[in-house]
Amino acid sequence: MLTESTVESMFRELINNPKRDEEIFDKAEELLEEELRPESPLRHRLSVELEELRNLLAKS
Repeated sequence: MLTESTVESMFRELINNPKRDEEIFDKAEELLEEELRPESPLRHRLSVELEELRNLLAKS
């Protein structure tokens, strides 16, 4: 299991990819599910952020 700091860095690297698409979002979601406990506040915060980004992509 990775540290929360490492997971957040990897998450940011994924979503800051200029060519981000649904595949990138799926990888980010998988990272959160595999590396953070379900009750983790970081997991919740990043999951909400990911959902907002998905909604923005769908609207564009």
